[in-house]
Amino acid sequence: MDEEVNPDHENVNSVLAQDSIELFHILSSQSHSVIMELCQMMPSEAWRQYQLDPSSSSAAGRPELIKTMLDYFRSASARKCRNFLQSVCFSCENIPMLLESRLMSVAGYDNNGCESSRPAVTSLEQRLIKRPRIDHWEQYISEVKKFLLKRWERLTAGLVREVQLENVWVSPRAANRSRDRPDQTPGSADRGGRTPEPDGDYGYLESRVTLETFLQGCMGKVTVLVGQTGSGKTLLTSCLGQQWASGLGPIPSSFVFVLLEFRQLNLLSHPLSLSELLFQYYLPPTGGEDAKRAIIDYLLTNPEQSCWVLDGYDEFHGKLSRQEVQRKPLHLEDPLPVADLISGLLNRQILPGSTVLVTCRVRDLIDLDGISDKVGQLLGWDQDEIKEYVDNFFGAKALREQAAQLLLSSRHLLAMSSIPALCNICCICLEHLLLQCRDKDTGGAPMKQEDGKRKGSKDVIMDGTNGRPQLTPTSLQVPATLTQVYLTVLASFLSRAPNHGGDGNAVTTLTILSQYQSELCELSQLAWRGLEESKILFLKEEIPQEVLKFSLKIGLLSQVELRRQDGILANAYCFIHLTVQEFLAALRIMTSNDVNDAQLKKRFSLKTRWTTKSDQKTVFTDSLYLYVCGLASSECTPALVELAKVSGRAQSWVQKRQDLVLTLLKTMCNSNTLTGPKILQLCHSVQESQNHQLAKQVFGVRPKLELRNIWLLPNDIEALAFVVNSADHNDIGLDFGACSMELECLIVLARCQGIHNLSFHSRKYGDRFAEKLSSVLPKFTSLRKLEFSGASLTATGAASLASGLQECPHITDINVSDNNLRDEGISRIAEIFTKLQNLSNVALGRNSTTLNAVDCLIKTMSSCLNIQHVHAEGIKDLTVTFFQKSDMNSLLNQNWNKSEMQKLAESLAQCPALSVLDLSGGQWDEDILRTLTEFLPKFSITDKLIINDSCSSVEGLVVLTALLSDYPPVMELHVRLQVPVKVSIVFARGREKPASGISKSLCLSFCNLYPADLESVLRCLGTSSDLTMLDLSSNCLGNKGLKKLLDFLPRLSKIQEINASKNDINMEGVVMLAAALCSYNTLTEIHISKLYYCISANYSTVFKVVTEHVHVHALMCSVRLSQCSLTDKAIKNLLKVLPEMTSLQRLNLSNNRLTQQGLLAVASTLCTCANVSGVEVSLGEEERCLIWFRQNETREKTLSIEERWISAEKAVGLMLHCLQLNSNIQTVRKNEFLLSLCFSLVDCAVNVYQLAAIESVILSCPFLTELEFSHNSLGVEGAEFLCSVLPRLPNLTSLSDVTVLETLSQNMNLYLGCCKMLHTVNKHLFTMELFCCSLSHCVLPGGLQLIEALGQCVILEDLCLDSVALNEESRMCLARALKHINSIRRLRLNEIVTAMDNLSVLDLLAATKGHAHLEQIELGGWRMACRGIEELNRLIPNWKELRKIKLSKNLISDQSGEKLLEALKACSHLEELCLSDNKLGILTAARMALIFPSLTHLSVLDISLNHIDHEGSNSLSKAIMCMKNLKKINLTSVGTSELRPVVASLAHCPLIQEVGLGWNNCRDEVALEVARVLPFCHTLTQIDLECNSLSVSGAEALLKALRFCPALQLIRLWKNKISDGDVHRLGLRDRRMNFSST
Repeated sequence: MDEEVNPDHENVNSVLAQDSIELFHILSSQSHSVIMELCQMMPSEAWRQYQLDPSSSSAAGRPELIKTMLDYFRSASARKCRNFLQSVCFSCENIPMLLESRLMSVAGYDNNGCESSRPAVTSLEQRLIKRPRIDHWEQYISEVKKFLLKRWERLTAGLVREVQLENVWVSPRAANRSRDRPDQTPGSADRGGRTPEPDGDYGYLESRVTLETFLQGCMGKVTVLVGQTGSGKTLLTSCLGQQWASGLGPIPSSFVFVLLEFRQLNLLSHPLSLSELLFQYYLPPTGGEDAKRAIIDYLLTNPEQSCWVLDGYDEFHGKLSRQEVQRKPLHLEDPLPVADLISGLLNRQILPGSTVLVTCRVRDLIDLDGISDKVGQLLGWDQDEIKEYVDNFFGAKALREQAAQLLLSSRHLLAMSSIPALCNICCICLEHLLLQCRDKDTGGAPMKQEDGKRKGSKDVIMDGTNGRPQLTPTSLQVPATLTQVYLTVLASFLSRAPNHGGDGNAVTTLTILSQYQSELCELSQLAWRGLEESKILFLKEEIPQEVLKFSLKIGLLSQVELRRQDGILANAYCFIHLTVQEFLAALRIMTSNDVNDAQLKKRFSLKTRWTTKSDQKTVFTDSLYLYVCGLASSECTPALVELAKVSGRAQSWVQKRQDLVLTLLKTMCNSNTLTGPKILQLCHSVQESQNHQLAKQVFGVRPKLELRNIWLLPNDIEALAFVVNSADHNDIGLDFGACSMELECLIVLARCQGIHNLSFHSRKYGDRFAEKLSSVLPKFTSLRKLEFSGASLTATGAASLASGLQECPHITDINVSDNNLRDEGISRIAEIFTKLQNLSNVALGRNSTTLNAVDCLIKTMSSCLNIQHVHAEGIKDLTVTFFQKSDMNSLLNQNWNKSEMQKLAESLAQCPALSVLDLSGGQWDEDILRTLTEFLPKFSITDKLIINDSCSSVEGLVVLTALLSDYPPVMELHVRLQVPVKVSIVFARGREKPASGISKSLCLSFCNLYPADLESVLRCLGTSSDLTMLDLSSNCLGNKGLKKLLDFLPRLSKIQEINASKNDINMEGVVMLAAALCSYNTLTEIHISKLYYCISANYSTVFKVVTEHVHVHALMCSVRLSQCSLTDKAIKNLLKVLPEMTSLQRLNLSNNRLTQQGLLAVASTLCTCANVSGVEVSLGEEERCLIWFRQNETREKTLSIEERWISAEKAVGLMLHCLQLNSNIQTVRKNEFLLSLCFSLVDCAVNVYQLAAIESVILSCPFLTELEFSHNSLGVEGAEFLCSVLPRLPNLTSLSDVTVLETLSQNMNLYLGCCKMLHTVNKHLFTMELFCCSLSHCVLPGGLQLIEALGQCVILEDLCLDSVALNEESRMCLARALKHINSIRRLRLNEIVTAMDNLSVLDLLAATKGHAHLEQIELGGWRMACRGIEELNRLIPNWKELRKIKLSKNLISDQSGEKLLEALKACSHLEELCLSDNKLGILTAARMALIFPSLTHLSVLDISLNHIDHEGSNSLSKAIMCMKNLKKINLTSVGTSELRPVVASLAHCPLIQEVGLGWNNCRDEVALEVARVLPFCHTLTQIDLECNSLSVSGAEALLKALRFCPALQLIRLWKNKISDGDVHRLGLRDRRMNFSST
C-alpha cells in the first residue's frame, strides 16, 4: 500500500476537513479514555477550558471537545495532522473500511519529528498491527471476487435469457408471522400453520418490487428470499455475487461476500469453527495461516462489513434452532455443529451486525419466524415473460409463434412455465411436439442432419419456409393432464439421445418410452431410492455409469460441484427438477413390485397447504401422489405396461396397481373430514385420474366446498371445474374466504356448471374483483345465491356487480353485507330489484350507510311490489326479503330525529300494504312518537306496529294510548316500560283471537304507573266505549289509583276484564272494588292476587266480595284468588256459593294455606256442585288449586291430585275404590299429565303384591289406551303380568315400563312372551319406554326377538331405551328395526352401551335417515368420535322439526363441534341443545356466535364439562345476546374463570330462569357482574356459583342484588372462599343464599 500511495500527493488537512463530519460521529461513539488520549496530542492551551472544567468532558460536553479537537488538527501542520489520523485509525473501533483505508493512505507510516511536546498515544508496534490486517482483508476480497465471477461464468453458460436483478419481481411479505392464523378452515391438526409451496400464501400478492429494490437497505439485517423450487434462487444469489464483484448491486464492494449452499453444508457432519467453515469449504486465502488469522480478526472486529448468503435452506437436512431466550455470544474458536453455526449467525450470536440473506421455499419460513427482518417472495413469470423466454428459446419467428400459441392453450404447460426451470423443460417439450408434427407431415421419417442428429427448431422453420405447410397447434395433441405432460417431457428428453431414430413410421411418445425401457427403469429406481432416503444429490459411484452418461447427454441429470468432508472437490448429480425425480419415482411405483402395496399406501396421502413446526421437513414438493393418480388413468396404461415389461410385470399387474390407486382415491372422495386445502388437492388428484365417477363422489358427500386463506391459481380452479362439472346435481356451493386469486381465476371459474351458491369473503376482494366477477356471472346458469360479504366493495363495485346480477334471472339470494357501499351503493343494488323476479332475500347490513339508505329501500317498495320484509337494525343489519306481496318491515335501532321520522313516514305512506312494521330500538321522545302517530292513518298496516325500546316515558305512553280513541283501526295497545321495554300496536288482522264484535284491549303492565300517571292515561282515552280489556297489573297504583280507575269505569261501558294485580292493593281496596263493580254487568273476569294481609280470621271479607259479584255479575267467567293467604275455613265458605256462579268457568285458589282437609273439601265439589267439571289440587312445591266448571252438556269429570303420600297399596286401593264408585271413570293417574283412557301408576312403589288387584282394574277397562308403570319394581312377575295382560288391550297406544324387564336376561320364555306381546299391540302402539334394562347377556333368540318386535310397531312415535345395555348383535337388530319405523318423533337411546364400535354407531345413525319428523333425539354416553359425528352431521339437516338434541358424554372434538353447529343451522325449531362432557373449545364457541342468531327458539343450552377458554367465553357471550328465548344455560366446568362477558350477556335474555356457572374458579368480578344483571333478569329462579373462588365481597354484592329479584329462589354458593362465620351471617340475612352441598 505504501508503494501505491504517496502522502504528499494529497493534502492531509483537506482530507480531514472533507471527512470531519463522519469522523465526528465515529469519535462520539468511542470510549472516554480514547478521547482523552487523542486530546493529549494537542497543546494544553488548546483545550485548557476542558481541563479546568472536568464536567465538560462528560457525555454532555464531549461533542464540543471533539469538535474543538477536529478544528485544531484541521488547521495544524501536515505532520501533526498525519499523526492524529494514524492515532485515530489505530485507536478507534468501527471505522468503515473505505474511510479507514483513505485515512491510512494519506497519513502514511511516518512517525518521526512529532512537533508536540507530549508523547504519541500509540506505539509504532501497535500501529503496525492494523495495516497488514487491512491488506489481507482487501486481498481476500479480491480473491472472492475472482471466484464469484468465475462461478457466474460457469452457471450462465447456455442460459436462454439474461439474468438481471432489476427484471426479477418480488412480493414483500410481513416478517415474524408465527402468531398469525392464516387458515380459517375448520378441520384437522394442520390448522394454523403455514402454506408450503407451490401454493404458499402469506397474503394477497398485490404489491411487487424488483429484487434490486427489495435488497436495498438489507445491510445489517437478516433477509429471507423465498420461492418455489426452480424459481431461480440459486442463480439469483450467484448473480448478486457477480454484481458485488463488479462493483454493482446493493452490497458494497468493501464487504466480503460469502456464498454458502446448504447442499454443501449437508456433507459437513463433524463440528467446525467459523474459520474452518470459511476457509475450507468456501475459499481459502493465499496468504497462509497469517492471512487467515488476520482476516478472521478483522471480520470479528468489523462484522458489519460481511455479507453471508445462505442458499437453499429447503435442502438442509438439519433444522435451525431459535434462541428466544438471552442471546449469548458463542465462542467461535470452539468447533460447533454446522446447524449451530448457521443458527448463531441468524440469531446474532455470531457476527452481530452482518448482512445475511437466506433463500428457501415458503413452507420453510416457519423455521425463520422471529429471526428474519425482511421477507420477499419471488413471483412467477407472467405471460409476457413466458412469451419472451419462448421467443429466445426458439429463435425463428414462425416456430416461436406456434410454440407460444401451443403453450398458452394448455393450462398445465402455462402453469409450469411460470417457474423458470420448468419453463425451459416446457420449451423442450414443445420443441419435441412440433418436431413430431413435422415428422408426420413429412411422411413419418424424422429428418436428419448430416451428423445424424435431429434438426433443431431453426431448421424446421427453414424447411417450412421452403414450401412445406406451416405447423398448426390445432393439429397437435396437447397433453390433457399434468401426468401426461411429464410423460411427454420424458419422451422429449429421450428423443435427444444420439442413437434415437425411427423406422419410417411416426414416432410417438409410447414408441420412445418403449425404446428406452431399461434406462427408464434404472432412472426410476434411482429416483425412488432418493425419495425414500430424502436425497436429491447423488455421487458418481451411486449411479450406474452407462445410465449416468446417458442421462447427462439427454439432459435429465445435471452436474454440480461439491467439496467433500475432507475438502476435496467432487462431482454430484441431480435431476433437472425435483418434480422430474418425483415423477420418475411414481413410474417406479406403478411399474415395479419393488414398491409393495403397503409402501404405496404410506406414500398416498393428500398434503395440506398449511404446515406446522411439528411437520417433518422434506425437500420434495409433495407431488408424488398427484403423479400416481395420473398414472392410474386408462390413458397411461399402455405406457405403464411397456415399462413394466422390464420388471417382468404383466398388464394385469399394472391394472391391479391402478385399481388400488383408484380405490384409495375413492376412499378420500367419500371422506367428509377433509379441510378445504386437502379437498382442493383431492380435486387435482381426481382431475389427473380423469375419472368422472370419482369426481361425482367428491361433491356427493359435501355439497358445499369451503376454501379459506389459500393462494389460488387458475389451474386450481380448473381442477375444481373438472370435479364440479362431473357432479350429477346442480346444488353445489363454493365458498372462498380470504383466498388470494388472480382475476384470471374468475374466467376459469365460469367453466363450473351447476354452481348453486357462490360466496366470496375477504377484504382482498374489491371493485376490480367485482367488475371481473360481474362479467362472468351470467355464465353461471344455475346460480341461486351470491355472497360478496366482508369485502372491500364500494358503490363503484356495487354498480358493476348489479350489472352482472341483472343477467342472472334465477338468482334468489344476494348478500353484500359488511362492505363499504354507503348509501349510493345501496341504491345501486336496489335498482335491480324489479328486474329479478325470483329474489327472496338481499342482505345489505354493515355498509357504512345512513338513514338515507333505509329511506331508499322504503321508496323502492312502492315500485317493487314483491318486497315482503325490510329489516334494518342500526348499522348492523339491513335485509330485504321478497315474496308475492308486501308484508313486513323491520327498521331497528334507528335513532331518527323529528325531521327524519317525518321523511320516513312519508316514504312508508307510499308503500303497499304491510302486515307488520317493526321500528324497535329508536329511543324516541314524545315529539317523535307524536309525529309517527300523526302519520299512522296514512300507513297501510294490517297486523301490527312494533316499537320496542322506542318509548321510555309515561308522556310517550300517553301519546300512544290516545290512538285507541283517535284511530279506530287500532284494536290493541301493549306497553311495558320496564326493561325490556316492549310496545306494540295491534290492528284487526293481527289479533291472536279474532273478536266477534268490536272490542279493544289496553295493556299497560310493568309501566311503573302511579295514581297521577293513571289519571293522564285515562284522560287521553276519552270516551273509548269499545274498550273491553284493561290490564294495569304490576304497577304502583295502590288503593288510591284503584279508586281513580273505579271512578272512570262509567265511561267504559263494554269493559269485560280488568287486571289490577300486583299493585299494592290491600283487602280494603278489594272491598272497594266489590262495591263499585255491582253496577257493571258486562264484567266477566276479575284478577285479585298478591294480598299480603292475613284474613284467616276474617274470611267474611272474601265471602262478601265474591257473593256480591255472584249476585250481580251473571256473566262472571273467572275468579282468581291466588296468593291471598286463605285458610281452609275461608275456602270452605267460598265453596258454598259455587252453585250460584252459573257463568263461572274457572276459580283459581292456588298458593294459599290449603291443607289436606282443605284439599278434600275442594275435591268434594265434584259431588256437591253439579256444574263443577274438574278439580286439580297439589300440595307440593308448586301449590296448585284449580276448580273448573262445565261449559257444555258434557258430563265428564276429572280429579287430579298430586301427592307423594299416595303410593303402593294406597294408590292401587284408591284406583279400585274409584272404579267401584263409578265405572265410567276414564283417567286415574298420579302425575302432571292428564290423558283420557289411560292407566298410570308412576313412582308409586307398586310391587308384585298389587299385581292381582291391578289386573282386575285393567281388565275392567277394555278401551285403555295408555299404560304406565314407570319407576316401580315389578321384576319377573311383572313381566309375566304384562305378557298376559297386554294381548287383551287392543286399543293400547302407549306403554311405559322397563324396570319389569330388568331381570329378563336369564329367562328366554319371558323374552318370547314379551315379543308376542309387542306383536299383538304393535298396530296401535305409539309410545314404548324401557329404562335400565340389560339385554347384553340375553339367551338367543329371546332378546333379539324383543328388539325385532319393535320393528313391527310401524306407528311408534316415542321410543326410550335409556340405560338399556345392548350387545353388538342387539344394536344391529335395533338398527334394522328403526329403519322400518319412520313415524318416530322422540328417540332416547342414552347410555345404551358402555363401549361402542364405529360400525355400530354408523349403522344406528344410518337407521334414522328416514325419520323426517324427528323432534327429539338423545344419544348421550355413546362416546362417538369424528366418524360418528360426521354421519350425524349429514343426517341433521333432514330433521327440520327437531326440538331437542342431547349428545353429552361423547368424544366431539372442537373441530367436529364446529361442523355440528353448522349442520344444526337447518333445524330452525331447535329448543334444547345438550353438548356437555365433550371436547369442545374456542372454535365451537366462535361458531355458536354465528349460528345461534338463526336458532330463535333455542331455550336450553348445556355445554358444561368442556373447555371453551377465555376466547370462547367472549364468543359465547355474543351468541347469548341473540338468544331471546333462553331459559336455562349450564356452563359448569367450562375451562375458564373469565365468564364475565357471558354473565353480562344474560341481561339480553328476558326469559332466563336457570344459570349454571359452578366449578370454574370464578372470582369476585364475575359475582359483581351477576349482581349487576340480576335486576334485569325478572324470571331468573336459580343460579349456581358453587366451587368457585368468590370471597365475602362477591357474596355481599349478590345479597344486595337479591332485594330487586323477588322471583329468584336459590343461589348455590357451596365451596367458595367464604369463612364459616360469613356463611352463617349471610345465610341468616337471606335464605335463598345456599352454602351447603345439597
